[in-house]
Amino acid sequence: MKLYGYWRSSASWRVRTALAFKKVAFDHVGVHLVKDGGQQHDEGYREYNPMAQVPTLEIEQDGQVFYIGQSLAILEYLEERFPHPALLPADALGRARARQLAEIINSGIHPLQNLSVLTKVREELGGDERAWGKQVIEQGLQAYEKIARMSSGRFSVGDSVSFADICLVPQLYNARRFAVETSEFKLLERIEESCMELEAFQVSHPSRQPDAV
Repeated sequence: MKLYGYWRSSASWRVRTALAFKKVAFDHVGVHLVKDGGQQHDEGYREYNPMAQVPTLEIEQDGQVFYIGQSLAILEYLEERFPHPALLPADALGRARARQLAEIINSGIHPLQNLSVLTKVREELGGDERAWGKQVIEQGLQAYEKIARMSSGRFSVGDSVSFADICLVPQLYNARRFAVETSEFKLLERIEESCMELEAFQVSHPSRQPDAV
């Protein structure tokens, strides 16, 4: 199993954490999102991921090689193939809540503050990309915390790690890069602290990746 990703990509970070949590061995293949105009645009890589994004998970099944893109789709695949330890609650409402919180970040925040959008804001619209990113992140985290108050225990949904936490930790890292005052989100920082006590979150941190700068 191979994971094509970038050390500071929050979407790649999500998958690294899930693999570590489930103790699934994998080989890391670095795809630099800035060098050479972005290695994700190389013809060879686009054969694996036509969206020219990271991460991409390479797997073997029945003697064939397959590629899965989009971090949440990869998390769902890993949850089905390696169900223990689980990253989704046992009950339907809990699973829905974990997915809802994950999608607040995956769909509501991340696409609006990723590199390609920030470049367009700056170069095509003449805007302040950092101010844009900061606003988007703050609005999303406010929504996340409000919903998490209804479901949280030690983690975002009860007392077990879920997709929600795997998305939250990288997003808080990004928030600080945009000068967001994360101390305003006391519940989220408490959940983050609980996550960072676990080995899976420690080993998947960007600073510990082989392509880290």
